[in-house]
Amino acid sequence: MDGRGREVLSYLPGDAAHYPLPEWVWSPSVLHDAGALLRRIHEASAELAAADVHWQLPTHEPAEVVCHNDVSPYNMVFQKGHLVGLIDFDTASPGPRVWDFAFLAYRLVPLGENGGDAAPDENERRGRLDALIDAYGMHFEHRDVFEILAERLGELADFTDGHVTATGRAEFADHAAMYRRDRASMLELART
Repeated sequence: MDGRGREVLSYLPGDAAHYPLPEWVWSPSVLHDAGALLRRIHEASAELAAADVHWQLPTHEPAEVVCHNDVSPYNMVFQKGHLVGLIDFDTASPGPRVWDFAFLAYRLVPLGENGGDAAPDENERRGRLDALIDAYGMHFEHRDVFEILAERLGELADFTDGHVTATGRAEFADHAAMYRRDRASMLELART
């Protein structure tokens, strides 16, 4: 914020990856760099998570770090296929590390329908999840990731339903339906 209370943003050169995702998004280096970057952001935000600040989205307990809440390729900035930053923190709020990590796994392993034709197949996904956990540098059990992601996707579906009502845009209903299907898949994975 500047001296007059205005938000000041700077430009990070590069490109975000949008759907349909380019094939290079699935490279092991992007997976590794994303996990490592999320860990650095979480470490830097830990003190702020306890601050008395108004957040757009609710806090999830335990409030260990400030979660980005939308760590996705479309909010990552790449230069020549290499991750150089994360943008769009407008929905950030305090929560547990695994809350943010699970959503990153959802988008980059991927753990749902959202990967597209070039995405790794189901046989590769457990290995990619393990690689992402290693890159983050803190152990998460697969079951915990699946359970937290199911909770996260349920909230996201409800949030998206609100956008359907507020905007009248029917495509948001399709997104909400996908989140609910993916939520059911995560609950099934958590049971196995």
